[in-house]
Amino acid sequence: MQNPQLPPNPSAGAPDRYERGLEKLREIDGAAGQAVVDSLADIAPDFARYLIEFPFGDIYARPGLSTRDREIAVVAALAALGHAQPQLGVHIQAALNVGVTREEIIEILMMMSVYAGFPAALNALSTARTAFRAHAGEAHRAAPVSDTSAGGV
Repeated sequence: MQNPQLPPNPSAGAPDRYERGLEKLREIDGAAGQAVVDSLADIAPDFARYLIEFPFGDIYARPGLSTRDREIAVVAALAALGHAQPQLGVHIQAALNVGVTREEIIEILMMMSVYAGFPAALNALSTARTAFRAHAGEAHRAAPVSDTSAGGV
């Protein structure tokens, strides 16, 4: 029996998985992603490393989907689970960071009512409300004080 031909490794010749993952995490979440990793340092530092290396260093760094499209997929998956509100909130904010609109997120969550049920969609919508407020607060804090052209937030 022949060994199946493996596809080329997209990580070959790339920087270390951990460094690549940290770079991708910063691109998506800024300081929020690092805070999640830091929160694991005292209890499971190896898990924190895996959290950076595998999802961000390997999967998010693959070609084929934009970071924006990957966040849409993650928001849908976490919403469908129905019990991952903390992670869903982080990824809703990440989706906003990479260009997904609030309206698109609401539509994604409404789709989940069909495939994951109304309770999962309701939980996700509640999480979205909180994430939208948090994201708006961060944008407000980041805006220059003298900038009133947007009408204030």
